[in-house]
Amino acid sequence: MKRQLRALAAAGLLVASSLVAVALGGSASADTLICEQYGSTTIQGRYVVQNNRWGTTAQQCINATSNGFEITTLNGSSPTNGAPTAYPSVFFGCHYTNCSPGTNLPMQVSQISSATSSISYRYVSGATYNASYDIWLDPSPKRDGVNQMEIMIWLNRQGPIQPIGSVVGTTNLAGRTWEVWRGSNGSNNVISYVASSAVSSLNFSVLDFINDTRNRGAITNSWYLTSIQAGFEPWQGGVGLAVTSFSANVNGGGNPTTPPPTTPPPGGGASCAVKYTANSWNNGFTADVQITNTGSSAINGWTLTYGLPGGQQVTNAWNATVSQSGSTVTARNVGHNGSVAPGGTASFGYQGTLSGGYSSPTSFSLNGATCSRS
Repeated sequence: MKRQLRALAAAGLLVASSLVAVALGGSASADTLICEQYGSTTIQGRYVVQNNRWGTTAQQCINATSNGFEITTLNGSSPTNGAPTAYPSVFFGCHYTNCSPGTNLPMQVSQISSATSSISYRYVSGATYNASYDIWLDPSPKRDGVNQMEIMIWLNRQGPIQPIGSVVGTTNLAGRTWEVWRGSNGSNNVISYVASSAVSSLNFSVLDFINDTRNRGAITNSWYLTSIQAGFEPWQGGVGLAVTSFSANVNGGGNPTTPPPTTPPPGGGASCAVKYTANSWNNGFTADVQITNTGSSAINGWTLTYGLPGGQQVTNAWNATVSQSGSTVTARNVGHNGSVAPGGTASFGYQGTLSGGYSSPTSFSLNGATCSRS
């Protein structure tokens, strides 16, 4: 689902559907050489290896192995201020009507209980490329054409290249810190997570990156995961680059990523507690709000609602997206504080205007469940 559209969209062109037709080969039990522009084969009876040479007319060949692939011939090159030449890759799921054998994708995000993957790369020197892990999502269970949301995990960046868009911050996922970029290539939105140094292997939760993207407001739980892909975007050179191993597993039947409202247990207990600390003056106030997860399960994505007493109006907030309608305040987590482990806390604050005497709100609801005061 890559990148035919990226370079052509940048040039203001459209891609004819015939350009993205995939030639599906047989299952690769021994090494299989693929030189066709969009040629592919299957490995392990589970994944598809594709050549996907969309950005150049020069020859590119890959050798599909039982565990991945290697670039053996790469004659094309592209300017580093534009799009790459290709995206040779291995994938699980559906890509332009080519679905990996037995895949359970597309799957709605709310129905995914776990999504894990493991990847190992072999790198080369003297070339300009990135090692890119792609996660594709769409509002519909799409099996053909380009999806609306592309998550890119840049595990290695060599040369003067950069992701689409601009830097919007950093985040901690999969045990490391990533620089986060956000933008659009004209055909789909892109959020990129860029490693500070080369990562040759990674065993991680794909769902963590999906949840972070959702917490940034780019998708919702009703969207569908359509494919998981790992490969390279070469600009100049790259013979010898290889994916030496790849695996992906997506399991359904789980609860929605954001838990539904729950009924407090007998005795009036709750799975959350809220501490509300305010400081007021003649015509204004600030408030610090701390949410504690008092339940036994992690909270992945939260929305806190409560009523502000009359005469109070929120003007700006930090560490949450806060809106007010009448007296009702709705605070939603941002990317870095959406997950709250049992016994853990998440905090945010805001400033507001005040007319009359000050008093604090008295009741709070988290994801539909009533919280106690702490």
